[in-house]
Formats: sequence, C-alpha cells, structure tokens
Amino acid sequence: METIRSETWINAPVERCFLLSLSIDLHVASARSSREQAIEGVTTGLISEGETVTFRGRHFCLSLRHKSRIEVMRPYSYFRDVMVAGVFSHFEHDHHFATMDEGTRMRDEIRFIPPLGALGRVATKTLVRRHVAAFLMERNRGMKQVAESEDWHRYLDGQSVTVALAPAKEGWEPSSLMPRSQS
Repeated sequence: METIRSETWINAPVERCFLLSLSIDLHVASARSSREQAIEGVTTGLISEGETVTFRGRHFCLSLRHKSRIEVMRPYSYFRDVMVAGVFSHFEHDHHFATMDEGTRMRDEIRFIPPLGALGRVATKTLVRRHVAAFLMERNRGMKQVAESEDWHRYLDGQSVTVALAPAKEGWEPSSLMPRSQS
C-alpha cells in the first residue's frame, strides 16, 4: 500500500477549513487541471457522513470516475473518505484538522493500492504517486486561498452539514457536560 502525507497551515479558523473540505463545489473549483465534475450522489454543497459523490475527471489523458463515501466524521477535527468505485484497488483519504497558532493545521494522509497488479506497482513508482501528490497539493492550495480570503462565503454561506451522532454509552449522563457548582 502506498501512503502520501501532506500538511498545510491555513490562516483561518478550524471550523471554516473543515467545512470547506466537505464542499463539493470547492473541490471541483480547485481541481481545474483535471476538469473534475461531480456527476452522481452529492453534486453540490457540503457532503455529510454516509453520503457519496462520484467525480469524473481527466487523469493520464483518460476520463476516469472516482466514487467516494464519507465513512467517518468528527467535526471539526477529522473525517475519512473511502473509494467505493474507481480505478484503484483501494483508496482512502484521512483529513485531520487542528487549531494551531491562531490558524489551522490541515493534515492529509492518502493510502492506496494501485490497480493492475505488478504493472500498477511499476506505474505507481514512476507516475501515479507523483500525480496523486500533485493533485492533493493543487486542491490544498485552492482551499487555502479560499479559506484565507472572503471567497469562503461563496462556498459556506447558507450551507449546513448533517452530523450522525453515535449513541451514548450506557451510564452516560448529560449533566456530566455541565460544570460542577462550587459549594
């Protein structure tokens, strides 16, 4: 399995960066070089946990489709998207967010298994790894630019995201979230 890691520091609040990462419209806008389009599932606005999106774009001079599902979401610190259908044998992308120095550290980790067995492994060493890393950097540059400007309003104003909450553990009391009174 191949792994690509990236860190981007963004001079914007963590909540904004997290939500922008869920924006289908921003993904499409920041992936101009591959002419990405969202063609199925959630095709505009913010994607939520359990939802899918299918992108079609030009990669290696081919029109390729990539269908992802948001598998896990922990606002405003983490989410994972996994490939449901596409060219890779396996593809998952972990998105981590942390408040740092009055801004946000966005950390990406992509893990994938190339298609086509041994031929795919050779192509990965020479082309695929570099292409996936460049695509991630292009997307992150676009997101950073939007998050640090007033353009973020175009993608987030009027948008909402659905968060699936896990059931409470047995014995959990809501009062445990309240400060104890000083008596």
